[in-house]
Amino acid sequence: MKRERGIFLLKQHETTVKQELIAGLIGFMTIAYIIAVNSLILTEAGIPYEGAVLATIFASFFGCLVMALWANAPILLVPGMGINAMFTYTLVGSMGLSWQEALAVVFVSGLLFTIIAFSKLSKLLSEAIPASLKGAITVGLGMFLMLIGLEKGGIVVRGDNAIIALGNLGELTVIATIITLLVTLILFLRNVPGSFLWSIAFGTVLGFMFQIEPSVQSKTVSLQSYTEVFGALSFANMMSFPFTIAVFSVTMVLVFENIGLVHGHVDMLNQPNKYGKAFQANAISALSSGLLGTSPTVSTVESSAAIASGGRTGLTSLTTGVLFLVSILFIPYIKWIPNHAIAPILILIGGLMIQNIRQLELKDLTEALPAIFIIAMIPFTYSIADGIAIGFILYPILKIANGRGKEVSFSLYIIAGLFLINFVAHYI
Repeated sequence: MKRERGIFLLKQHETTVKQELIAGLIGFMTIAYIIAVNSLILTEAGIPYEGAVLATIFASFFGCLVMALWANAPILLVPGMGINAMFTYTLVGSMGLSWQEALAVVFVSGLLFTIIAFSKLSKLLSEAIPASLKGAITVGLGMFLMLIGLEKGGIVVRGDNAIIALGNLGELTVIATIITLLVTLILFLRNVPGSFLWSIAFGTVLGFMFQIEPSVQSKTVSLQSYTEVFGALSFANMMSFPFTIAVFSVTMVLVFENIGLVHGHVDMLNQPNKYGKAFQANAISALSSGLLGTSPTVSTVESSAAIASGGRTGLTSLTTGVLFLVSILFIPYIKWIPNHAIAPILILIGGLMIQNIRQLELKDLTEALPAIFIIAMIPFTYSIADGIAIGFILYPILKIANGRGKEVSFSLYIIAGLFLINFVAHYI
């Protein structure tokens, strides 16, 4: 039998060009919302809006390109939800790094991720961290995203007699958020293709009807903004302890989130042999994100839509990547999108991430309590890094107190010790 030649090996994967192109288009429709959502989150870190939009587009194109050519897998790589919140609200907001320094953190974390992905460290690190803590990070990120979405939509606000209170449900912005959220939930539950994209479009039109001003007022597109973002990473404080902890925290989230996501996608494809290269493509893409000017890319959950639509090879992800480049033509219209059209997406994605709590083993309190503290402290402290740190410190303490210190890996003792030193250095 003559061996098939080519990059994507379509016959070997029992697919066609048409099937792959359609899957790539559907994949793009389900994930295109990331352009608007990620850009608005990055602007809150101080990154210029046009620069944030272009950085998101270029990082998504490059990520999908690497996945297509290196792994030949229909997995879409775009800036990840949750870790983009970590970039803005933890690295810049809580830890006091500039957005340029935060981009340097992304680059260094991506470099470490790449070293891990191309070595045996991936398996070693995965085995060192208990499943309860890894799962809790995902749930905590979901809680954090939901809180951010509720805040952006005005549904919750800072309270006078409490930390958080219900917003003014009579305000037009809040009413628009609630209506758009209901539409988003209905479209999603009915499995409407590109449901997030349609809900954003609905929320934007509703904003015009209610005469709500969009989040970004400028109507011009300037590549000058991207020259301020591309390669703008700063290593000025690279030797500082906050920078080191930031790198460690981002690397942890990147590695464990993508281990789970990639495993899920290759299992859905029934192509487990592609796990290694797909994971490596994730790492290379994350490394490039710091240079391109955005938070790290991840193997997005929406890849499942492309796979379910028949995507079997890298031609699917390549198609999606090219469509991201084409979307540059629509940047002026992206600026019309108001916060109330974005907030429901954050709320729903956060809720979907919280579903992972079903997978946590909560019968053993030495496992359950550290996980619960991670889940609670990430949104309560408004810091993903601090939430993770508290859970990781608590885990070995509870194991030792229960006479089960041998169950904790040596690597985890070191990790917990580093987090503890960071707290001591900052607060005592």
